Amino acid sequence: MPINWKQQRPAFLAATLLLAQGGVFYTLSHGEAVPLARPLSEFPTRLNNWNVIEEGVIDQESRDLLRADDYLTRVYADRATGQEANLYVAFFKTQQTGQTPHSPKNCLPGNGWVPSASGTLDVPIPGRSAPVRVNEYLVVKGNTKALVLYWYQSHGRVVASEYSAKAWVVVDSFRYHRSDTALVRVVVAVPDGDEQAAARTATRFVQAFFQPLAHTLPT
Repeated sequence: MPINWKQQRPAFLAATLLLAQGGVFYTLSHGEAVPLARPLSEFPTRLNNWNVIEEGVIDQESRDLLRADDYLTRVYADRATGQEANLYVAFFKTQQTGQTPHSPKNCLPGNGWVPSASGTLDVPIPGRSAPVRVNEYLVVKGNTKALVLYWYQSHGRVVASEYSAKAWVVVDSFRYHRSDTALVRVVVAVPDGDEQAAARTATRFVQAFFQPLAHTLPT
């Protein structure tokens, strides 16, 4: 049976990136410049109108599975509107030892959320000349619908694509002897099926925390 290369292309690309990544890590096994970062626990609890209303805790079993060097999980609420948003950040100092972010596209279904739609969203950020492009993911659990935004962030760079994130690991390992990264995820409830309202809330929240987070993560 002839091989359909168009169908096999994503798998081939992923395998190629993994091989390149492995080769880079083997070559640089003599050492990596591990960056210093402020603990995520020092991330502000007040972001413009947004205040923390719940400090989340990840159980030890989940932490052992995630293998992140630092993490943050909080629920913020807008004092003016009462709207809530969950912020999750997982930071990895190095990916040489197999510590890599778990994509929400894999984790959320494992927690009972069923994917409904996916795409990307451009979020204008004050102080940046161009908006950041992030993943936009609609999920459903029972009668509850939520909007998920997530991306990979390192060295001031925001990447939505998992493939591009892996490619940048290879490039940064060569250029800087660094493979640190952070997974950033925002979850907002969809009120009364109004997905546009959820997107507006998520956008405002990202705009509120983006620069403080950029100053917390290593550059």
